Amino acid sequence: MNRAERMKNNLAAYGFLSPWFIGFLLFTGGPIIASLVLSLTRWNLLSPPEFIGFRNYITMFSPGSGFLNSLRATLIYTVISVVVSVTASLFMATLLNFRLKFMGFFQFCFFIPAVMPSVALAFVFQLIFNQHLGILNYGLSVIGIAAQPNWLNDTFWVWVSLGIVTIFTYSTGQMMLIFNAAFKDVPQHLYEAADIEGANYVQRFWHVTMPYISPIILFNVVVGTVNSFNTAFSIVFPLTGGGPANETTVLSLELYNSAFRMFNMGMASAIATVLFIIVATVGAIQFRVSKKLVHYD
Repeated sequence: MNRAERMKNNLAAYGFLSPWFIGFLLFTGGPIIASLVLSLTRWNLLSPPEFIGFRNYITMFSPGSGFLNSLRATLIYTVISVVVSVTASLFMATLLNFRLKFMGFFQFCFFIPAVMPSVALAFVFQLIFNQHLGILNYGLSVIGIAAQPNWLNDTFWVWVSLGIVTIFTYSTGQMMLIFNAAFKDVPQHLYEAADIEGANYVQRFWHVTMPYISPIILFNVVVGTVNSFNTAFSIVFPLTGGGPANETTVLSLELYNSAFRMFNMGMASAIATVLFIIVATVGAIQFRVSKKLVHYD
């Protein structure tokens, strides 16, 4: 292939990729840069932006700003969301690989609530977790448990509630399908060798299945982490509103309050910038740690 043909092929490839590049610049790259610039200003949507340097960041990290509490809530929610979604999806994908009847029906039934909009899902669980009218506390009373938790107004049980809701989100259902496909790619001769060595099911799963699907586990953990940072608002806001006592005011909710309640777009942009840096840093740490835990051969 001569130089002219290679250039023609390269131009054709870039031509097919150009819609993605243009969309990225217009809808992702451009807004990120604009948000970074606005974070250095004071802007209330009415008057022109006023450049104030790093004052928004200084205010954000001051003791009484509420940012540190939102950061703590975000990290707690992320850990709960990732652990619950990855563990639940891995467990259900394992069940799908047993040769039992109606497994396809089980997979279909579980994925139906997973495709429900997050806001609608949150409102449904708001009714379920209601202390006086909710079906969950009613079920506890039926089996004789008198001490019924105030699920959404207790600083401990509210995190348990969010963990339960996470099981039914789209992220968990998507992970289940990915894990299910990964299980089917594990070579059977590895299981046969383990059987010859006398390994039981737990040993086969831990020493054969887990190392082989470790890249998929890393993929789901990274995607689940990014989703928990980005989609926390759609679950937390309709379910708890940030309560009780700002216990669940995650960064995305703090950003919403700054932008659309306080009309402080500069502060909201600063929070968005910090959130972007946190997500990038956490992702980099995960990839760094995975080098010792993930097996690609």
